[in-house]
Amino acid sequence: MIKLIQAISSGICIAAFALLSFAGCGSDSAPKSLPVPEVTVEKPAQRPVTDYLEFTGNAEASDKVELRARVSGFLTKVNFRDGDLVKEGDLLFEIEPEPYAARLKLAESQIAGAQAELQRAVLEYNRQAELVKQKAVAVSEVEKWKAQRDAAQAKLNSVQAEVDLARIQFGYTEIRAPFDGRVDRSLKDPGNLVGVGEATLLSTIYRMDPIYAYFSINEKDFVKVRRPPETADTPVKVFLGGEGEEGYPHEGEIDFGSTALDESTGTMLLRGVFTNPPFGKRHKMVPGMFVRLRVPVKERSSAILVSDRAVGVDQSGRFVLTVSADGVVDKKPVKVGALSDGLRVVEEGLNGDESVIVRGIQQARPGGKVKPISASAS
Repeated sequence: MIKLIQAISSGICIAAFALLSFAGCGSDSAPKSLPVPEVTVEKPAQRPVTDYLEFTGNAEASDKVELRARVSGFLTKVNFRDGDLVKEGDLLFEIEPEPYAARLKLAESQIAGAQAELQRAVLEYNRQAELVKQKAVAVSEVEKWKAQRDAAQAKLNSVQAEVDLARIQFGYTEIRAPFDGRVDRSLKDPGNLVGVGEATLLSTIYRMDPIYAYFSINEKDFVKVRRPPETADTPVKVFLGGEGEEGYPHEGEIDFGSTALDESTGTMLLRGVFTNPPFGKRHKMVPGMFVRLRVPVKERSSAILVSDRAVGVDQSGRFVLTVSADGVVDKKPVKVGALSDGLRVVEEGLNGDESVIVRGIQQARPGGKVKPISASAS
């Protein structure tokens, strides 16, 4: 009897629990649908764009000359301060000129004697030539004076050469700037003996304006840069930016390319030339400086551009997400080009009238729905 009562009680509890559970299922606890995410969209920009190739290179002086002592003697003057800007023809060093000036005077003094000897020999030869016509002297006498005339002429030529040599050596006592430029520090002080047994290096001068920038380009890019035959005479422009400079503020042109590709690297050396005026005693670009360069290769009259942050990448390549009129997200593969003022050029994949997602990309899924808000409104 007790077991029967316990079984009936258990059945009643189970039924009551089932009724309560059913009542609970009927309450307002159904899962709510997630809100449609908001994303920011904008239309691609369309404007003329120039495509560039970008390189890195190094600046180098357009001229560099080592100033050396070509005659021996004591260094008497250094007429500049280290790092000065100098003009062509400025006197930079002077090497004990007195011995060479005396040697030049000695050589010049010998010219008068040699000229007198030549004049006497010429007159005597002419006189003997007239006498031999009258058969007043022997032919041998004429030949003797002809030989003396020729010897006197040779002596005069020799003396003149000694004068020229002495003048050249005297000129070497002054070392002048071969061009406008910036002279490096002086390696020898006045009072030092220089030029004995070697052409002593005194300093180095650099032509800073214009300045060169050398960079290497591979074969594929070289074909893009090279001008077609009909415009071969038109210089190729190149733009340069240095350390701490925004963009590429310096405009120049390519004035040299190596004759052949380097077989070991498959690249060709090119050179750009740029103006580099001084500011006080300094120039913006100095030899050895690391520089950035870019060369225009193609002009597009109407390129399609999107914000660079709108471009995603996955295993299939680069893509952008667009939103249709009914709010459905679509994934479009694209082929992109260079950056232009912060926007990325889209070469293939867009026609220009799409609504491209630029913010909220993480919340958008291809095929899903979103609530687009224009970039201007946001």
